[in-house]
Amino acid sequence: MAFFGLFKSKKEKEKSKKYKLGLHKTREGAFKTLHELLNNNTKIDDDLFDELEEIFIMADIGVDTVVKFIDELKDEVYHKKISDASLLSEMIIDKMFEIYLKGEIVNANLNLHDGLNVILFVGVNGVGKTTSIAKIAYKLKKEGKKVLLAAGDTFRAGAIEQLSEWARRIGVEIVTKPAGSDPSSVMFDAVNKARNEGYDVLLCDTAGRLQNKVNLMAELSKINRVIEREAPGEPTETLLVIDATTGQNGMTQAKVFNETTNVSGVILTKLDGTAKGGIVLAIRNELGIPIKFIGLGEGLDDLEVFDIESYLYGLFADFFND
Repeated sequence: MAFFGLFKSKKEKEKSKKYKLGLHKTREGAFKTLHELLNNNTKIDDDLFDELEEIFIMADIGVDTVVKFIDELKDEVYHKKISDASLLSEMIIDKMFEIYLKGEIVNANLNLHDGLNVILFVGVNGVGKTTSIAKIAYKLKKEGKKVLLAAGDTFRAGAIEQLSEWARRIGVEIVTKPAGSDPSSVMFDAVNKARNEGYDVLLCDTAGRLQNKVNLMAELSKINRVIEREAPGEPTETLLVIDATTGQNGMTQAKVFNETTNVSGVILTKLDGTAKGGIVLAIRNELGIPIKFIGLGEGLDDLEVFDIESYLYGLFADFFND
């Protein structure tokens, strides 16, 4: 069954109101142009495909992903002998769905198990890493989990203070050391406290910047070794935090971290603040990493577990209203 029909039959509109609101800027930007293009063209030709390519690149889907996408779309149009441009919207949604899933079952939930789960957060400074940790801590605490935080970004005093304040507000414990301390020593203390005191989840902040990339990645490797030694099999997850408003710079960051750390998922923050929400598809297609959470607002409840159907509805809501 085509995704477009399945999506409407499940009445996803109600469920996806938050996505629709959060993706407003993307929908009013590139996808408004897409809507107008498909409505105002009666035939499918090379000019139309060129315009589609430009729209998708502007939406930050990424050049490599867009080229593959358009080639596959052309092939399908040719084989199905489709000549009416108004029929392309359903095909585009189906193709985006396929690009994200890659024929796999993609689980956006945290892969938690019995006993201690250590979750490592990586990403450059300024992407919303500390706030994302707080929001996930809040979510897990509401679910009844015993949560501990570790302020591992010891190179930035502000990060320690910020995470400590979040811990106070949420009502969870935190392990800290003075600014300039060895981050690995923070992880050592935090893992042992979590293990000895029966915590379910340990959320670990890490440095987002050192003198250079080599030093940063060496520090992350050291942190991983300490965690693995003190809690074999951990970390359960390594989540890369990316600011959606940085566009292709975010993709560059993702590639660097993915080369040197075992990234299991992405948290895409500030998706509500950009007109380029297509970066979701670029990350998934080019790096093969699933999106775990997206930020659709400033509140503690505004970090949403990623849902591909709701995301596509948020992008194409105007098409559903026709």
